[in-house]
Amino acid sequence: MIEFRLPSLGSDMDAGTLVEWRVQPGDHVARGQVVAVVDTAKAAIDVECWQEGVVHALIAEPGATLPVGQLMAVLRAEGESAQDVERALAQRAAAPAGAAPPAVAAGPVMPPLAVAAAPAAGGARLRISPLARRRARELGIDPARIVGHGPLGALTLADIEAAPRAAALPAAPAPATRAQEMRRVIAAAMSRSKREIPHYYLAEDIEFGHAAEWLAARNRDLPAAQRVLPAALLLKAVALALRRYPEFNGFWHDGAFQSGAGIHLGVAVSLREGGLVAPALHDVPSLDLAALTRALLDLVLRTRAGALRSSELADATITVTNLGDQGVGSVFGVIYPPQVALVGFGRIGQRPWAAPDGALCTLPVVTATLAADHRASDGHRGALLLAEIRDRLQDPQGLDRAGGTT
Repeated sequence: MIEFRLPSLGSDMDAGTLVEWRVQPGDHVARGQVVAVVDTAKAAIDVECWQEGVVHALIAEPGATLPVGQLMAVLRAEGESAQDVERALAQRAAAPAGAAPPAVAAGPVMPPLAVAAAPAAGGARLRISPLARRRARELGIDPARIVGHGPLGALTLADIEAAPRAAALPAAPAPATRAQEMRRVIAAAMSRSKREIPHYYLAEDIEFGHAAEWLAARNRDLPAAQRVLPAALLLKAVALALRRYPEFNGFWHDGAFQSGAGIHLGVAVSLREGGLVAPALHDVPSLDLAALTRALLDLVLRTRAGALRSSELADATITVTNLGDQGVGSVFGVIYPPQVALVGFGRIGQRPWAAPDGALCTLPVVTATLAADHRASDGHRGALLLAEIRDRLQDPQGLDRAGGTT
């Protein structure tokens, strides 16, 4: 029996609301398949399942707000029959209290677990589905004044929709907007970061003239939609530098550094309604600059359209933020836990520069910054990482090769 539980979509998430199921009982689920849409404080996310099986029962009902780790569905593993799962569920139900998670019913019908108890008039308990409760809030209806017609007298969505106007509650304060809720979540995560992570900060001015000339020549005869973005060079340089300094690419868990399984750059994307999200670009070293530009543009578009996948929110091994388009000279970010580093870039602009022969000139220059966790690295290693990023940017042709140069 395979238990599908609500995954964590970032350290700033403790719950999510199930919007819809993309599968039904009896459907075969492949690894990486989107099985549900979950609404978080930041966006509606396509949630993937990373185990293969057949859907046996959908436990959570659309509209239900679930904590991270809550059981959402039960799947049958390869070679497992419905009877096998039923026996496992029955054994769990018969287990002593505290010995196992609560039992769940199986089959295509939503089990009683999806109906929650709520206070009713006179101190009694009222059973109401999460979707009905949510609709009652939207309509300003007091569910305690409604007679339920569902299983065991539970209130259903139809009961709420048919409720008389006499059941209406006094007007309640307007709920927080998504932007306000996102600000609250971001503030909580960043407060935790500054409280728990011993940050140190470094900066490096990087000459970008050779890279700018190479980029202009490469893009000269291409239509706008096929041109490589300067941001692609910056991201690829960071990704290749992390190969040499892997202590910046990973997580701090249980008092120790855990290296990332790959180099997946979280890219900070601002949202039009306010706030930001940092979804992951996967396996950046394996991409040439054209492919990286396409992947970046696609990620930004889907982020702002609210069409991200759960793996894109959970897999980032380091975050990169680029505020150069906003005219910022440099940015010193706050590490997103449990990551251990964040790289920032400011605008690429003309600045006075001393050439190797001592002559003064003006050249395109970008300031790269590093915020790093002193538990996982130190300033000496951080300086070497920034120097490696600088050196990689002096070889744009090498950045353009899939896999990059070693």
